[in-house]
Amino acid sequence: MNQRPTRTSHGTGEFSQDQFAHYGSNVVIEPGVLVFHPENIFLDNGVYIGHNTILKGYHRNTMRIGAGTWIGQQCFFHSAGGISIGEDVGIGPGVKILTSTHDIAELDRPIIQATQLITKPVTIKEWSDIGVNAIIMPGVTIGRGAQIGAGAVVTKDVPDFEVWGGVPAKLIRKRK
Repeated sequence: MNQRPTRTSHGTGEFSQDQFAHYGSNVVIEPGVLVFHPENIFLDNGVYIGHNTILKGYHRNTMRIGAGTWIGQQCFFHSAGGISIGEDVGIGPGVKILTSTHDIAELDRPIIQATQLITKPVTIKEWSDIGVNAIIMPGVTIGRGAQIGAGAVVTKDVPDFEVWGGVPAKLIRKRK
C-alpha cells in the first residue's frame, strides 16, 4: 500500500501589483481574482482579467499575457508548462488552460500519486478568440486569428485563421 503524501496549502492567492514579473499600465484585475506565483506572471498593457479567475503561476516556467487581451470571469490558467497569450486575444468566461498531466504509466500507484508530472506549454497567438468554457489542453498552439467555439476541448494545434469546435475540437471552417 502506498504512503499518502502530506498535503500543504498553496497559499491564499492574494497578491499586489509589485509582486508580478511585469505589470503593465491600464491593467484591470476584478475582485475575487486569485494569483499564485505572481513573480512568474507577465501582464502587458491594457489586460483585463474578470471576476473570480484563477491565475495559477508555477514555481517554474512563466505565464505571459499580451497587451489588450480580455479574460472573462471564472477562468482557470495553470502554467506549470508555461502559457503564452498574444496581443488582443479574447478569452470567454470559464475557459481552462492546462499545461500539465500526471504520468499514467505507473501502474503500482494511484494516478494522483504519480512521481512524474508531464508539462507542455500552451501558446495562444494574437487576435484569436477562445469561446466560453473551452478547454485548452497541454502542448497546444492556437494560431493567429483563430476562433475556438464555446465548450470545445482543444487537443491539437489550430492553424492561423481557422474556426474549430467540438469535443475533441476539429476544423469547422476557415475564416475568409
